[in-house]
Amino acid sequence: MDLANLWFWIVGFLFVGYFVLDGFDFGVGMSLPFLGKDDISRRQIINTIGPVWDLNETWVIVAGACLFAAFPEWYATLFSGFYLALLLILLALILRGVSFEYRHQRDSLRWKKGFDTMIVVGSAVPALLWGVAVANIVQGVPLDADHEFMGSLLTLLNPYGLLGGLTTLLLFFTHGVYFVALKTDGQVHQDARRLARRSGMLTVVVAAAFLIWTIFIAAGRGAPLISLVVAGAAIAAAALVMSLVFNLRDREGWAFGFGAATIVAAVLTLWFALFPYVMPSSTDLANNSLTIENASSTDYTLTIMTWAAVIFLPLVLVYQGWTYWVFRKRVTRSRIEKAAALAH
Repeated sequence: MDLANLWFWIVGFLFVGYFVLDGFDFGVGMSLPFLGKDDISRRQIINTIGPVWDLNETWVIVAGACLFAAFPEWYATLFSGFYLALLLILLALILRGVSFEYRHQRDSLRWKKGFDTMIVVGSAVPALLWGVAVANIVQGVPLDADHEFMGSLLTLLNPYGLLGGLTTLLLFFTHGVYFVALKTDGQVHQDARRLARRSGMLTVVVAAAFLIWTIFIAAGRGAPLISLVVAGAAIAAAALVMSLVFNLRDREGWAFGFGAATIVAAVLTLWFALFPYVMPSSTDLANNSLTIENASSTDYTLTIMTWAAVIFLPLVLVYQGWTYWVFRKRVTRSRIEKAAALAH
């Protein structure tokens, strides 16, 4: 395997990490209207991701930086063509981050509800638009001979792209609700389990339709890894069903683990379907598409990046694992009530 191919899979690994980790952050944020019956329960839900949400978000920064350095042509076409969708994602992430920091600054119920709404919106918009963006990358978009995007935001809102967005929205929502069930006790824990049952069933139907469509797209352009596309889709479907089974049995740790495995398998399925392209052209696949070969940086650049990844990526993984270990305990309602009482 040459370095360009290696970095295609490294970038895929980074997006897998981002969607698994920030995916449940999005789900937790979107669950607030369904699980947050009062201010104590809403604080309990938000505190499940309080120590880790910003750490999870850094994965997309690293992924974007690696994309820029390893595949500058891909980065240029993607960020210029999808700029409005990516801008909306950026604004939503800023909105969500501000809300986490400012929500507790005043005791006003109206103040808190306003920021809670911003958390929901700031979680739902990226969860939807990331799916739309990745689905369009896999399906192919109109590119000219200079690899410039010839469409608009409406071009991205096609049936397959919208189905991809709905799939990530539901998948992240269910993944986040599993995390709430794993990290809380009392009424919030029980409500999260019930909500995961309902959202999980809908997610199975939508995700299955999206993955089957993805298989047909990959097969239609003769994807060399079509057998892995089929296998990845099957594994994703099986993992999603297993997460529902363990949720029914009140084994929230296993349910969350299989939910994470679902996202890993689903993103890898899309990466298998995309290979060896990075942005297929829907107008002229053979001549106008961006591939791993024609979009990558020089071997010298990729060599330096590889050594940097070998040194620093394990350190990042160890640090993140340590962070989750430190904050592994449940966020109990009694602890939130005690903190609220001391504050007054």
